[in-house]
Amino acid sequence: MLQKYVFLFFTFFCATFISNCTGKNSADPNNYSASSGAAADYNNEDYMLFTSSEPLEPEELTAIKKFMNFYPDLDFTAEYDTEFSDWKLCITKKVFLNRPEKSDAEKALTRKADFYWAGGRLLPKSELAKKDDYWVLQYKYENTLRDPKTYTPEEIERIKDFGSSKNRRNDNGTPMFFFDFIYSAKSRPIIEEHIIKTKFLGKTTKVHERIFPALKRVEAEICLLAAISVEDLSTAERIGKIDVTSEKLTDEQKEIRKFIKTLRSSDAYYWREIAGTNRKSFHSYGIAIDLLPQRLNGRSIYWGWEKERSGDKWMMVPQEARWAPPQAVIKIFEEHGFIWGGYWIIFDNMHFEYQPQLIQ
Repeated sequence: MLQKYVFLFFTFFCATFISNCTGKNSADPNNYSASSGAAADYNNEDYMLFTSSEPLEPEELTAIKKFMNFYPDLDFTAEYDTEFSDWKLCITKKVFLNRPEKSDAEKALTRKADFYWAGGRLLPKSELAKKDDYWVLQYKYENTLRDPKTYTPEEIERIKDFGSSKNRRNDNGTPMFFFDFIYSAKSRPIIEEHIIKTKFLGKTTKVHERIFPALKRVEAEICLLAAISVEDLSTAERIGKIDVTSEKLTDEQKEIRKFIKTLRSSDAYYWREIAGTNRKSFHSYGIAIDLLPQRLNGRSIYWGWEKERSGDKWMMVPQEARWAPPQAVIKIFEEHGFIWGGYWIIFDNMHFEYQPQLIQ
């Protein structure tokens, strides 16, 4: 879908001339006619030339474009707001996506919201004064496992502090304003108009309509790699008949088939706050899914549960003592915009979360 960028194209001479003649803010696109450098629409292939009396920050323009490319169903415009010395984005979304049962009128519904770039935080104007309290929405996704034996004493103390109840309650963490808008998550009744009941790897679950296609592609590719069909997962009886021992199967196929057969649940949407915080979980948006096995056999899977069992040494559980999905399954999720919680310091090995902007 076309993504639009609105940029101001003018010279210092023209800006000064117009400002002096009109007495208006020269950065206001409404001050310009089409013949004197009007605000213009650009698509993803256009190039932009920006010259003005304001500081030129091409890295921010590149970052905005890169971030929004991960959400191609959204339209947006961007303009530089001189009052706040920041880029203001007006984002337009379709209210309903991937809902063929909706009427034509419902499918045509759109909503708009304004956000400031705020160094990659996408904040409403009311939050700009405390932007440094929030994390950025796009950062390097570390998708390698680290051996806990390599933690220094200083790192262990930082990890303990990060996982403490006090820190998790007081830290603003991820700014949720952008997600609240695109996933219609201001309240439980509103978001539940956008939650779809479906099956994933044979288990009933509920997900947000916006991630439904991506999740179904993940499922199809997992089945393809395991050399089974999605129909093989349609009933518990059919799942039970999946062969995991044939000599014709590769080791990878056996591993994935065993993973599928031993899954207990694939829970996604659940309206709740993150444990120990005042922030909604991404399960509340229907864009996170937990793949829980039938048995852990003594292995660790979630840092919070391990903390109850091991106390302050929970982060020292060796990787081989933690349950994890097959590496091939993790890779498929990542290829479709999902990150895996097993790579986090506060590990959550059952957890996958749709964050396409983090997958570089």
